[in-house]
Amino acid sequence: MTWKTLDDMDLQGKRVLTRVDITVPVEAGQDTDATRSERVVPTVRSILAAGGRPILLAHFGRPKGRVVADMSLEITRDALAAALSAPVRFADDCVGAVAEAAIADLGAGEVLLLENTRFHPGEEANDPAFAAALAALGDVYCNDAFSAAHRAHASTEALARLLPACAGRLMEAELSALSRALSTPERPLVAGVGGAKVSTKLDLLGNLIDRVDRIVIGGGMANTFLAAQGLSVGASLCEHDLADTARAIMDRAQTANCHLHLPTDVVVAREFKAGAATETVPAADCPADAMILDAGPDSVASIIAAFDSAKTLVWNGPLGAFEIPPFNAATDAAARHAATATRAGRLLTVAGGGDTVAALNASGAAADFSYVSTAGGAFLEWLEGKTLPGVAALNTA
Repeated sequence: MTWKTLDDMDLQGKRVLTRVDITVPVEAGQDTDATRSERVVPTVRSILAAGGRPILLAHFGRPKGRVVADMSLEITRDALAAALSAPVRFADDCVGAVAEAAIADLGAGEVLLLENTRFHPGEEANDPAFAAALAALGDVYCNDAFSAAHRAHASTEALARLLPACAGRLMEAELSALSRALSTPERPLVAGVGGAKVSTKLDLLGNLIDRVDRIVIGGGMANTFLAAQGLSVGASLCEHDLADTARAIMDRAQTANCHLHLPTDVVVAREFKAGAATETVPAADCPADAMILDAGPDSVASIIAAFDSAKTLVWNGPLGAFEIPPFNAATDAAARHAATATRAGRLLTVAGGGDTVAALNASGAAADFSYVSTAGGAFLEWLEGKTLPGVAALNTA
């Protein structure tokens, strides 16, 4: 990769337009989770330490190019100031006279947050004129929003081509971790792929088969593969119409010498609720009135053995219906084993995706993974081998 980092830029006295992702959950008008605010801290502090003036650009919600009061970024200001231990000013527009005046008034050691870029239709349209209006506010562009890098928007793509551009600390960490895990991995390389449906992971599986040594398939999507082999999956979630697709994936994996791990035993229940009565049966023996909701202990042992054979693990998607106990058992056991191997220096572990992050956090394993991405769609598209416009723009800036 040819992207630059903050260390490659002269920031002294410069206005640094910094694209961040501070999208937060809101309840009763209050920011309820400061995680994303905290993740921009290294970048902003680096800019301040280098004598730059951080000017933060971000989106919030889907206002569709118009001003929507309850989608104002001002709600994130207090959390940002607390995370940064620095004053955060706010301007109620991201371009024009209001933004210009706020930047001119920005003092040393202060941070400026500009209003929601999506209040302007030019943002999502990647409009050159809107990008130029943004560029007029800065001297350097820094993209620290990997989670928005899969969108070709003005503040993530066009702007990077108008100013000297670099990756922020979070973007740098994301790109470095993903490169180590998939572009230049230490082998053997194992991928864990779970989730509800095969249909949402076709591109991912198609890209991974030719790049990894083993793929562990779990969650509801495993049921489709079991059914494609002629096994009964009872009342389980299953995309029966994708049986031919599943068989084609299995054939392709065999040709590519990529071993697919499917459950050999499963945990079933007649009800999907906490504390439901369960039984563990061979994968071929799911009762007609039962649902497969987790992988069984023999399957977990096989997954752990696959992890132990690996030097690198990429993980996207839980192995079962982890949200409701006891169907979190397989995901928790596999995650904790991977975390132990990571802690011992035997395994590089990179994971991402909304449900994946939630599952790893619930298991207590997330903190010991080499890298856990909160990027969601961008992380998945990277694993699928797709070009991310925000990253490509940095490469060619």
